[in-house]
Amino acid sequence: MFLKLQVKNNSIVIYFLNFAKTLNTIVGSKNKLKRFKENETFGNVFQPTREEVVSGSFPFKGVWNQDFFKNKNPLVLELGCGKGEYSVGLAEMYPNKNFIGIDIKGARFWRGAKTAVENGLSNVAFIRTQIELIDHVFAQNEVDEIWITFPDPQIKYKRTKHRMTNSEFLQLYKKILKPEGIVNLKTDSEFMHGYTLGLLHGEGHEVLYANHNVYVNEGSPKEVTAIQTFYENQYLLINKSITYIRFKIK
Repeated sequence: MFLKLQVKNNSIVIYFLNFAKTLNTIVGSKNKLKRFKENETFGNVFQPTREEVVSGSFPFKGVWNQDFFKNKNPLVLELGCGKGEYSVGLAEMYPNKNFIGIDIKGARFWRGAKTAVENGLSNVAFIRTQIELIDHVFAQNEVDEIWITFPDPQIKYKRTKHRMTNSEFLQLYKKILKPEGIVNLKTDSEFMHGYTLGLLHGEGHEVLYANHNVYVNEGSPKEVTAIQTFYENQYLLINKSITYIRFKIK
């Protein structure tokens, strides 16, 4: 499971990064049920069943700003939000925007939800559901912006359908985005960056900005470099490039 410990090509750091991930998984498993129960006490967490979502009975579709956030501020999603670090960071940076982190693993975003509650952040929420179902959770033209942060690049060809910037996913995002809606992709995967950039150009989408190393090349929006997740910091220790693309779906 772990990479061999060899003192070359930053392998020591890579070894311990993998060890930390595995240890985190073990510890997380022990706390999973506890976190699920605590999520139920948070007013900023929604854990609908698949049946509730697909049947159309989820109550906030189309009325997130009106019924939950109680304002008319721009609505921003983070898809595959993990621990919710980016959603919380964006909410702190932009108090006049509403943010929703989405992930199928509620025990992960428990950390972000808890931090938001402890810090009194009323402009961020979390939903436990599949990304494939977001058009059942949000109405057409309801969302202003989408963030995709450090997704699994799904490098194997047979996993292309799970790649979060493939053609099918882009059309799904287009359904819920406003006509001038923006998508942001931040990733440590050069493969994912190149694949997405090529697909965007090939399909005629509008690439607003692209940077293949945001901490070396100037010009990235402040939220790209000012917010760093735990694992992003680990990648930076081994000088791994962090890339970014900002685009519109046509």
